[in-house]
Amino acid sequence: MNLTEHYYKLYTDSIAKISSGQYETDPLIDDETDQRFGITLVIRPDAATNNNIQQFLTEAKAIEPDQYYYQNADIHITLMSIISCYNGFDLKDIKVEDYIQLIQQILARHKSFKIQFKGLTASPSCILIQGFLTDTLNEIRDDLRAGFKNSTLQQSIDKRYAIQTAHSTVIRFRSELENKDKLVKLIEKYRDFDFGTFEVKQVELVYNDWYQRERFVKKLYQFFLP
Repeated sequence: MNLTEHYYKLYTDSIAKISSGQYETDPLIDDETDQRFGITLVIRPDAATNNNIQQFLTEAKAIEPDQYYYQNADIHITLMSIISCYNGFDLKDIKVEDYIQLIQQILARHKSFKIQFKGLTASPSCILIQGFLTDTLNEIRDDLRAGFKNSTLQQSIDKRYAIQTAHSTVIRFRSELENKDKLVKLIEKYRDFDFGTFEVKQVELVYNDWYQRERFVKKLYQFFLP
């Protein structure tokens, strides 16, 4: 996949929808009874990169204060959704140690790698940081696919879609946009902004809600890449 082309198409299609008022809001983001949970392997950007993201988010909040903005603790890249969030999933349903053991065996074959966060893209309901990855990340994903396919562990890898990017969602639309033209202008300002490049030396296995909110996330294990 050509990531630059992929992000550009996503951007142009989605910004046109946002500008014309055809964006989507999320009715569940403030629902405290939402029971969609799963387990995910996530990557966390470093502090410097997160601080650059917050610079953009601070400007966005001044324009659209009622939208949902990710805090540093919630910003992540999904390396692989092992069990996609669904209603009623509970850690009691699985043996976490078996997942840790399998993932450890797979990650031991791979070294640390870098990801660059540069520019913004969008969907009709979100604003995303564009992540550019090395071959290593997709090699890890392919190994995880093969490893879980050959196991008897509960998993739903690629059931929704086969993940190939390294984006990070940072804004979700929770209500009607009051100043969408100003927001679009700000997004265009940061369209090619270099938020930072960071080395991925560790990966977290987490039990999480749909939005990866810190108060719901439970870290199950932290893996270190050599």
